[in-house]
Amino acid sequence: MPTSHALRSRVLHKHVLQKHCLPPTLVLALGAAAAAPAVLPTLRLAAPPLLRVAGAAVTVAGLAVTVAGSRQFARAETNIVTFDDPDVLVDTGLFARTRNPMYLGFTVALIGWAAVTATWLSPLTPLAFAVAADRWYIPFEEGRMAATFGARWHDYRARVPRWLGPTA
Repeated sequence: MPTSHALRSRVLHKHVLQKHCLPPTLVLALGAAAAAPAVLPTLRLAAPPLLRVAGAAVTVAGLAVTVAGSRQFARAETNIVTFDDPDVLVDTGLFARTRNPMYLGFTVALIGWAAVTATWLSPLTPLAFAVAADRWYIPFEEGRMAATFGARWHDYRARVPRWLGPTA
């Protein structure tokens, strides 16, 4: 059984790690990890040029969704920093379709990038980001949203899915 001090230390370490590993940083690191093995011919997958072109288009589309979500935050004059307290509940535009268009856009971009880089590692990168977003970033943000906006947040959460599709 961990001591109270050990538990506090672990929580503090996790919080410090979260603040230094913001979503764009993680996306860049995963994108580089997907591309790095491409320099070794034995790690490259045989991918037709059309797949790489389609992957580039999907990457651009995903980044466009992320940029559109961040611009919507800018128009609402709310902060975009993952671990800062929220000050505006944005629930219109893209945020009326998914509660996390920026994470969704990053995930889609990494799916496209996986097709562009076509290595054995690249299919794992969008999965790794989606899991990190779904299990690490989003729960933290949703806890802050619930604490800040209360019933308004719970109503929004009930009608708009975390990613896409039906709400749970």
